[in-house]
Amino acid sequence: MASHKLLVTPPKALLKPLSIPNQLLLGPGPSNLPPRIMAAGGLQMIGSMSKDMYQIMDEIKEGIQYVFQTRNPLTLVISGSGHCALEAALVNVLEPGDSFLVGANGIWGQRAVDIGERIVCHPSHLWCASPGPGARVHPMTKDPGGHYTLQEVEEGLAQHKPVLLFLTHGESSTGVLQPLDGFGELCHRYKCLLLVDSVASLGGTPLYMDRQGIDILYSGSQKALNAPPGTSLISFSDKAKKKMYSRKTKPFSFYLDIKWLANFWGCDDQPRMYHHTIPVISLYSLRESLALIAEQGLENSWRQHREAAAYLHGRLQALGLQLFVKDPALRLPTVTTVAVPAGYDWRDIVSYVIDHFDIEIMGGLGPSTGKVLRIGLLGCNATRENVDRVTEALRAALQHCPKKKL
Repeated sequence: MASHKLLVTPPKALLKPLSIPNQLLLGPGPSNLPPRIMAAGGLQMIGSMSKDMYQIMDEIKEGIQYVFQTRNPLTLVISGSGHCALEAALVNVLEPGDSFLVGANGIWGQRAVDIGERIVCHPSHLWCASPGPGARVHPMTKDPGGHYTLQEVEEGLAQHKPVLLFLTHGESSTGVLQPLDGFGELCHRYKCLLLVDSVASLGGTPLYMDRQGIDILYSGSQKALNAPPGTSLISFSDKAKKKMYSRKTKPFSFYLDIKWLANFWGCDDQPRMYHHTIPVISLYSLRESLALIAEQGLENSWRQHREAAAYLHGRLQALGLQLFVKDPALRLPTVTTVAVPAGYDWRDIVSYVIDHFDIEIMGGLGPSTGKVLRIGLLGCNATRENVDRVTEALRAALQHCPKKKL
């Protein structure tokens, strides 16, 4: 065989050692990793379908049931971020023609709308040219900072007769904590399932899947759980399982087909069959993150975040900054939003804090872009020491960043 000269030479950047800055991550996620979780990421690989891996997977399932406060057998991990779990929920529950009601009070509701529209009004379905009742996604749109009342949701349920309602428990783009009590019971009265995003809230504020009547709950690994990004947690009630398992059509995604995933994660009491190669090392880290919160205790974790957030709010207000969410009961403890101070460019503040103090905070996202700064106190990062560090960094930024004349 003839030898050909390589057209692409080894990249010079890859011939240098990997260099990672030492930063305090106080944005909305991902968060810093505790030593025990970092150590788990350095453990040796094992077979993804070995009995040892199945044992780790079973322990992870029990951990999810604990942090979700559920006894649902259909509880597992999705090999992908929180977006992947949202897509898994929608792809498996919604069928063409279903009505989907969405609380769109931030970017995560907007994403649910986008994914839902791809499912229930797919171009391959001829009826989409003139959709009739129950053939559309119905967003209940609110400005950033808004939340939903039982009355508002009931009006949407009565009008649109959806099979599924989506709410974001912790809207990290706006800093809103959505109340959940009563919404599951309300949905079930209208024969609707309740889907809740808890990516930014899990571990940081009380959440009770079974007691609150949540049918589908998902979260991510990289926020208050302090695990690396790339895996997500999800659980389905018996009502949700019945809807998915009685579908007339196959889900559009094989990778996210819950029947396959339920089998692979040992949720159906059948011999496990290969579906995909799971991220073994990431699952080590997730297992350890769930072990840490189990050792701490959920209620202690909730208290830690509540107290750290209250301390942060006081320090921010002492600087003359305004909290974006006015009602203290609706403030998400894990991610605090601050109104961008008048005359400042939020990008200047964020850049100053990272460049001079090695602390990451973030601006707004989606509908909150340009309106807020976002400060995250997630898991091991939810400490008074970190609050003092970030508020001193903000004090310096306000003194040194250019201010426009109003």
